[in-house]
Amino acid sequence: MARRAILAGAALAALTAGCIKPTQSYHGYIVDEAQPKQMEPGVDTRASVLASLGTPSTKSIFDDNTWFYITTQHERLAFLRDKVAERTIVAIRFGEDDKVEDVLTYDAKDGQVINYAQRETPTLGRQLSLIEQLLGSVGNVALPRTNEATPSNPTGRR
Repeated sequence: MARRAILAGAALAALTAGCIKPTQSYHGYIVDEAQPKQMEPGVDTRASVLASLGTPSTKSIFDDNTWFYITTQHERLAFLRDKVAERTIVAIRFGEDDKVEDVLTYDAKDGQVINYAQRETPTLGRQLSLIEQLLGSVGNVALPRTNEATPSNPTGRR
């Protein structure tokens, strides 16, 4: 009898697991009315892009003539980690006359995975053990210097 109840509970859990919708969250530039892709080269200027789209997500590090509008949509299913469902990066490049020269669109497929170095940079100084870290400050606390009497100095003199 208990075995049937356990099997029925497992079957019910398996059936309801398929009904769970992922939670979506948006990060970065949220498209309102004008899309960054709609900016026209040779027609729009830096001022019109700023008026239509607002402040860019970031600007190019190497020159101030490229603006990036980045939108990312994340999905999370129950307690699992977030995963990127969609990413759009629109790069708007301006010419010397402040007119739009080029509008480039990238998505998650255009990205590259970067492997970080796992090495650590050593710091100078000696390494303290856990006990030294826990007990290292015992007795190193000094009372503030005042004219008031303390328990160790009832006269208040120095």
